[in-house]
Amino acid sequence: MNRKTYKRGIRQLFRITTRGSAQGLRLDQCLCDEIPDLSRTEAHQIIDLGGVHLNGRRVRTCSLTVENGMRIEMHTDGLPFDIFRLEDEHILYRDKYLIVLNKPAGIDTQPTPSRYKGTLYDALLALLGSTPDRKKPELGMVQRLDRGTSGLMVFSVHQNAHKGLSKIFLEHQVDKRYLALVENPPEPASNEIRSMLARSRKFNRMVKVQHGGKNAITRYQTRLASELGALLEIELLTGRSHQIRAHLSEIGSALLGDSLYGGVMSSAGLVLNRPMLLAFKLAFVHPVTAESLSFELSMPTDMQQLCVKLFDGVI
Repeated sequence: MNRKTYKRGIRQLFRITTRGSAQGLRLDQCLCDEIPDLSRTEAHQIIDLGGVHLNGRRVRTCSLTVENGMRIEMHTDGLPFDIFRLEDEHILYRDKYLIVLNKPAGIDTQPTPSRYKGTLYDALLALLGSTPDRKKPELGMVQRLDRGTSGLMVFSVHQNAHKGLSKIFLEHQVDKRYLALVENPPEPASNEIRSMLARSRKFNRMVKVQHGGKNAITRYQTRLASELGALLEIELLTGRSHQIRAHLSEIGSALLGDSLYGGVMSSAGLVLNRPMLLAFKLAFVHPVTAESLSFELSMPTDMQQLCVKLFDGVI
């Protein structure tokens, strides 16, 4: 029996193998009985989000009957239970084949062990709706932004666009630019970072390696700099996981708000709750119509406020 206490606002994993008195209970009641301080309401919410897995499969039915010997995992990410849904303000472009979105910070792009409902993937499916024959909407995902990163993303929403959009990204025929706020202005002010990146199990992040990693190339240019930090424009020539975060840490200029890669969580008197990174530009040729598409975003409020502090009001 697992007697670890449920704590709100932090990431946790509970593993339970049901036996004895659990036989015949509803899933939500079983979780409450097995996990101290977990309320029935919270159990409902976690199940609904998709944070409960039964014998290795995600389940989202509170009333499911538990039997002895079942393996239950409950994952929590410590984030609010709010369900994200796409609004008009998030949609920059939409036609029969593609949709271009401005992803807010704090939203997972893809389902995680802790949640399915409320991720960007789920929100897109909800927006697109089901077809008359109840088939799940066509959705092609060719890029991913980390939960804390905000900005531009494109998805294919028609089978005739999936292959073409994938080819554009695979062959690096897309211009992807980012704005990043860092604590230490890099030297030189403009440069190209090249290294092999691989995931470190010890540190749970991407690190530079000599062998066994994937080649990663990042170009940066300093837009503004002061004693307190710098604003960089970044161009990705490859698309490795955490590439910008790992490369900036590698050169001693970690993102502000990125504790995983050595960034400080406060700057210029402001508390930071995410890495200060925005995917602000996306340009490519439409895979079906051959139209040239280009999109740009201004900085979100949190980055603007920090810029005012770092650069005496100049942004």
